[in-house]
Amino acid sequence: MDLFSIGEMLIDFIPGSEPASYIRNAGGAPANCAIAAARNELDVGFCGIMGDDDFGRFLHEILKENNIRILCPKLTDQAVTTMAFVSLNNGERSFTFARKPGADMLLSIDDVREEDLENTKIIHAGSCSLTKGTAIEATLYALRRGQELGKLVSFDVNYRNLLWNNDQQAALHMVYKALPFVNLLKVSEEETEMMGGDIPAIMKEYDIPLAVETLGAKGARCFFADEVFTADCPPVPKVVDTTGAGDAFWGTFMASLLAYGVLKTEDLTKEVLLKALQEGVIAGALSVQKKGAISSLPTRAEILAIVREG
Repeated sequence: MDLFSIGEMLIDFIPGSEPASYIRNAGGAPANCAIAAARNELDVGFCGIMGDDDFGRFLHEILKENNIRILCPKLTDQAVTTMAFVSLNNGERSFTFARKPGADMLLSIDDVREEDLENTKIIHAGSCSLTKGTAIEATLYALRRGQELGKLVSFDVNYRNLLWNNDQQAALHMVYKALPFVNLLKVSEEETEMMGGDIPAIMKEYDIPLAVETLGAKGARCFFADEVFTADCPPVPKVVDTTGAGDAFWGTFMASLLAYGVLKTEDLTKEVLLKALQEGVIAGALSVQKKGAISSLPTRAEILAIVREG
């Protein structure tokens, strides 16, 4: 595989075009990134457990439709699939939902196969699963083994996770447990603020060679080799919801790294990172134009067409 993605899959209910209507949308950062990477022509495997209910089967089909290897194919009847409701507050997106325990809580170390970790190029996880049952152990194990095997190890801090039960410090504690194994770190402006606002200091403390901060409609900022540089985002229309845009960015960014021959951190260069950043922000912008739904995550051909157009 090119990418092994482990963690959470959930259902987002995002506002529809009609009053009081919602669109069912697959979500969860590790799964979204996996789908975005698959649409960028990577061979992707997803390690996560889904419920044997209408929502879990829907998520299962989404992965299959995107040609993703389902590494935990058996659905479970022990828990429902996690669900979240995205709502609007004075025109801005907010998360005023009760989050239910999901099947992904049941992911265990036994579900993480050594051959999958050995035979992949990037191991990716999100912070969501670090607050959920045995999935905590499974996620940390995958990251640690990735480091031991010399893989690119990617980690996405998720601010919804940091607001979990309003216990930000507990969630941050779990994030910091993961950081020693990470060499590709993704954060957003909100997450940077929650983590104290000093990404270079965090990189130095945990020996992380690359961090990328997404800046919404302003693009993305890269921290690498004592330099900070940005990629601007193409203009996008104001939309109701941007669920999936950051994941479209990161899945594309990881795909771009592999496309330009990056297999270990020593292969990273500013030139490659600028190309990958630009392609990533184009992917995020395209996703936003289509309301951020997973079904709209762009393909590599769509992204490169815009790159060629300048």
